[in-house]
Amino acid sequence: MRLLRSIACIFSFLFAQSVLAQGSIELLWYGQSAFRLTTQTGKVIMIDPWILKNPITPPDLKNLDKIGKVDVILVTHAHWDHMADAAEIALKNEAPMYGPGDLNQTLMNLGVLPPKLLPRMNKGGTIQPFPGIKITAVHAEHSSTYVWHNPQTDKDESHPGGEPIGFIIELENGFTIYHAGDTDLFGDMALIQKRYHPDLVLLPVGGNFTMDPKTAALAINEYLKPKFAIPMHYKTNPFNIGSPEDFVKFLGNSKTKAMIMKPGDTIKF
Repeated sequence: MRLLRSIACIFSFLFAQSVLAQGSIELLWYGQSAFRLTTQTGKVIMIDPWILKNPITPPDLKNLDKIGKVDVILVTHAHWDHMADAAEIALKNEAPMYGPGDLNQTLMNLGVLPPKLLPRMNKGGTIQPFPGIKITAVHAEHSSTYVWHNPQTDKDESHPGGEPIGFIIELENGFTIYHAGDTDLFGDMALIQKRYHPDLVLLPVGGNFTMDPKTAALAINEYLKPKFAIPMHYKTNPFNIGSPEDFVKFLGNSKTKAMIMKPGDTIKF
């Protein structure tokens, strides 16, 4: 038994070393809450893809073919500024889209995507789409209604979008990212820290629809306490006026390193 454990430990170590040798983690920000995450083994995860009509996405990135191969899509809730391009990207790549379970049921009922691209999950559920990668749906304090343009009536219709969620993404080497989606501060963020220990938190700071910079800083300093934080979801409309500079100011003498990105920037970890 001891020999078997030793062999297992050796294989685990060798696997970890091979993963680390393959490359770094890359995160490209399109603006708002849209990110392209490339893992160490080259898997591409799109999160909240609103690209083509995003007013702060650089023009040279407003081409879904330039994204390249996408392996999986994560959508935090049904609002158009988080999933406007999700269906097209899913169809182009035959990539499954994970979101609130009831949202995926609505998309299936309306024929927006075929059932095979709409696997269902819910809060607390964990999927493992690739070896070494785990994705868990967690709570978010927001709303979620799917607005669908009915081609027969030429009118917009509101449909159930399920409850909004955030995502915990644990990568091959254990580096863990918490994409908070659209949310206000909630006390159970402390449980997210206790359970998942995120290294990097992507959280909204724009205000009006989500947390503002001061509240986001409180979430980081008092509840989540990650190594790194990237502010998102700001300056895309006249209402979400919170700034990343204010977020950094309210963080104060924090142990968390704030990383301000510009749309089109890529950060490596």
